[in-house]
Amino acid sequence: MKFSILDYTIVGAYFALILGVGLWVSRPKPGEDKTATDYFLAGNGLSWWVIGASLIASNISAEQFIGMSGSGFAIGMGIASYEFMGAITLIVVAVFFMPIFLKMRIYTMPEFLAKRYDNRVKTTMAVFWLLVFVFVNLSSILYLGALTIKNVMFSGEDIALFGRAVDPLILGILLLGAFSAAYSVYGGLKSVAVTDVIQVVFLIGGGLITTYIALQYTSDSGSAADGFWKLLRKAPEKFDMILDKSNPQYANLPGISVIVGGMWIANLYYWGCNQYIIQRALAGKSIREAQTGLAFAGVLKLLLPLIVVIPGIVAFVITTDPQSKHYGEIAKPDAAYPWLLHNFLPNGIKGLAFAALIAAIVSSLASMMNSISTIFTMDIYHGHLKTAATQSHLVKVGRFTSVVALVISIPVAIALQNLDQAFQFIQEFTGFVSPGALAIFLLGFFWKRATAKGALLAAIGTFIFSAALKATLPQIPFLDRMLIVFLLCAAVIAVSAIIEKRRPDSQTPITEPGMFATSLGFKLKSAFIVLALVVIYSVWW
Repeated sequence: MKFSILDYTIVGAYFALILGVGLWVSRPKPGEDKTATDYFLAGNGLSWWVIGASLIASNISAEQFIGMSGSGFAIGMGIASYEFMGAITLIVVAVFFMPIFLKMRIYTMPEFLAKRYDNRVKTTMAVFWLLVFVFVNLSSILYLGALTIKNVMFSGEDIALFGRAVDPLILGILLLGAFSAAYSVYGGLKSVAVTDVIQVVFLIGGGLITTYIALQYTSDSGSAADGFWKLLRKAPEKFDMILDKSNPQYANLPGISVIVGGMWIANLYYWGCNQYIIQRALAGKSIREAQTGLAFAGVLKLLLPLIVVIPGIVAFVITTDPQSKHYGEIAKPDAAYPWLLHNFLPNGIKGLAFAALIAAIVSSLASMMNSISTIFTMDIYHGHLKTAATQSHLVKVGRFTSVVALVISIPVAIALQNLDQAFQFIQEFTGFVSPGALAIFLLGFFWKRATAKGALLAAIGTFIFSAALKATLPQIPFLDRMLIVFLLCAAVIAVSAIIEKRRPDSQTPITEPGMFATSLGFKLKSAFIVLALVVIYSVWW
């Protein structure tokens, strides 16, 4: 993929803009040091539009642009259920989760567990989350981002650097990590969230332009609309939202489970109990700002399949047509999106599309590092190692933790090169922790008899149940396995409470009259999301 001077100018301007804004926003007030609230929760000053944009920028990364486009190539629009069901999940989280979290004034998800249960549950889940965030999420974002740079800028070939051949994948991992750390490590959540607003403009704008050009190429008339209709004619099976058991990809998207089964477990955990995501809403100015931000993110989620799934289907149609000059050019699904950028984007647009990809990757890296540092600093270090630490000391520990997490994830990222569909890898192994975590949170919210012992057993059981089912019944789709494990973990908590015969825990969040009320604007956004989903699933059932 050859870049013109215009392309390099656009990419350079993007890097300068993000770094400049990130450092400017992160500057301390004259004569004041950053507190833990400033660094980890942006001083509780985020507006709804910053929250919504940051949620999407943090959510969309190379795992969507590359991984989900790869799944679009292999599976089709069915993979978009992660986005569509995510939109309605954001509404549920805004109404039922956020009022409880904000009432309890917490920094982290483990802190909620300490207040609701005890420190054993908090520490166990904090360690689990740190392991998953570093070894699965952070490393996979680095790998997929670097894979993009390698395939888009260097056509998958090694480059010469100081007289030696260097793998662009390794170089890309190092550069992405360094750039995301350059502004996020110093500035904390406020720097991440404000730059995310810029990132989301790049990633949505650049992504939509890429999809538009790809559809134009697909059509016979040069019209993007005609290109979309051609996709429907050439590959109607790629538009099945609910896969039949005969579909070879059924194990990844098991039929109706995407609407009423395990998909809910994945989404409710991700959007409602995941520090990486929910930290933005915790930093909101008020409950109304947080809820409106979540609803805004839900509306944006409806656009994302156009950006991250349709390109994969376009690549499938082009490369599987025997009459196409590009027939057979894609051997691995995750190569679909870089292949499109390499072959079809004109000068200028290449730079914009590449900046969109980098924006998605860097924003997710920065967000993940900040969440890792928040959990370690507030729940492990401050909670157990140095409870009397000053505010400025906690900020220093948070910055140091971000760097250490990045350094650890680099060799893991390099080792992920043999994956076929990286998005499915991420979903499946995150699914080892999510069923138990969701059971602990939901019963902790709404069942006063849930106890710390039951929660601790569920925290351990989620891994044991998941591993046992995967080993003994590998034919069960992982989304269905997540639902089964969730029910088992909920049963463990319930049985433990019955055996203990304890009175309701006094720490149980107490709901109050009007606690789950929402504004008219929020209700209208929610209605729009629900109506849009009803139409989509009715048309492409």
